[in-house]
Amino acid sequence: MGAPSSRALALGAAFLLLLVALPSAFLYLTSSAATRATLLDLKPFSARRQHSVEYWMMASLQDGGAGPERGREAVRVRDPDAADAFFVPFFSSLSFNVHGRNMTDPDTEADRLLQVELVDILWKSKYWQRSAGRDHVIPMHHPNAFRFLRAMVNASILIVSDFGRYTKELASLRKDVVAPYVHVVGSFLDDDPPDPFEARHTLLFFRGRTVRKDEGKIRSKLEKILKGKEGVRFEDSIATGDGINISTEGMRSSKFCLHPAGDTPSSCRLFDAIVSHCVPVIVSSRIELPFEDEIDYSEFSLFFSVEEALRPDYLLNELRQVPKRKWVDMWLKLKNVSHHYEFQYPPRKGDAVNMIWRQVRHKIPAVNLAIHRNRRLKIPDWWG
Repeated sequence: MGAPSSRALALGAAFLLLLVALPSAFLYLTSSAATRATLLDLKPFSARRQHSVEYWMMASLQDGGAGPERGREAVRVRDPDAADAFFVPFFSSLSFNVHGRNMTDPDTEADRLLQVELVDILWKSKYWQRSAGRDHVIPMHHPNAFRFLRAMVNASILIVSDFGRYTKELASLRKDVVAPYVHVVGSFLDDDPPDPFEARHTLLFFRGRTVRKDEGKIRSKLEKILKGKEGVRFEDSIATGDGINISTEGMRSSKFCLHPAGDTPSSCRLFDAIVSHCVPVIVSSRIELPFEDEIDYSEFSLFFSVEEALRPDYLLNELRQVPKRKWVDMWLKLKNVSHHYEFQYPPRKGDAVNMIWRQVRHKIPAVNLAIHRNRRLKIPDWWG
């Protein structure tokens, strides 16, 4: 990478990105060129919506508008030598979702072949070669996205939902960015009752699949402890149109929303709760949270260890003892921070996409340090 972009960094403006040119197959577009019009024709929805971070990041770079006055954290450039980083617009989560219904389906070979082709393109690029891919940004938000060849791009800045299916050699908070899920329920825009505490009649709400793998096995155990208890709505369901409507109503009418781990430490439910202003009750031992260097989740969420949550009556007793004033303060904080979890086009200052790009920007100094050291070291990382 060349000299730092002083015009961007000194002014606190957006950092500069080059969009890596890829064949249209990688973008699932109907045109051979990734134009603004064709990109915005692609609408993420249904089960695929929650991992559509790649789509919104890509869309944010299609609008030519630039500069801090528009609240942009990242601006697309045409000159590779002017770029602070390189965005790789491979829709890896979408590829996983459309190529095979499960990981053993033979159709997943199409996903693997796309990954092989992408790595070949990247490795032949002189810009990849000069940094070993360290300054390239690759979305992998679905826990199984890019699962075949992750080790081939593990030096890059990965955009992930959590680290549940990554080894420490592949991903870490040091170099990668934890991004929120795209919420599935609608945002609660007119949440202004005279008494918000009394307006929410349900103490604790959960609706979702109770049979999950790995850390998500806690869901069925919680169901046995909580279902049928006074003030609790605990419902087993899948994400259908009607189910989403029921979840929306349930979250908006509940004081607390339960967030146990899914198949990995995180799930979309947390972000549904945030935009519903329902205080999240997080039960997940290994969860990592988006934007945590800027946002203190303890101000609007409650955290329980797995052991605490499975202790009979412990969790409910703790929730019932939360003072009304404390709950209202948390509810107000949720209303204050919920805009950071909104994905939209065009992007707005402080929304989810701009927060993600800001997190990427925070990684650039360490990226530059690694690149510059690597150019002169005779014994790589001799210090261990």
